[in-house]
Amino acid sequence: MAKIEIYTKAFCPYCTRAKRLLDEKGAAFDEHDITMGGPKRQEMIQRASGRSTVPQIFIDDRHIGGSDDLAALERDGRLDPLIG
Repeated sequence: MAKIEIYTKAFCPYCTRAKRLLDEKGAAFDEHDITMGGPKRQEMIQRASGRSTVPQIFIDDRHIGGSDDLAALERDGRLDPLIG
């Protein structure tokens, strides 16, 4: 199983959508709530090449992008091979 990390904020509908898709796939993920900022937010920005919107999703340390990017992978049939 792949290591999946998702950086989120409270009340973010895009975060909810991305987490729902991963849940539907039965994929376990580590969630980093950056609602209050802090070091995890800075970590996310660095890992995501300066992107500061949420969610930011990583699969096996590869930056996937946000909710729309995750949905596009699913639509194209490329998500299942990534999450193993």
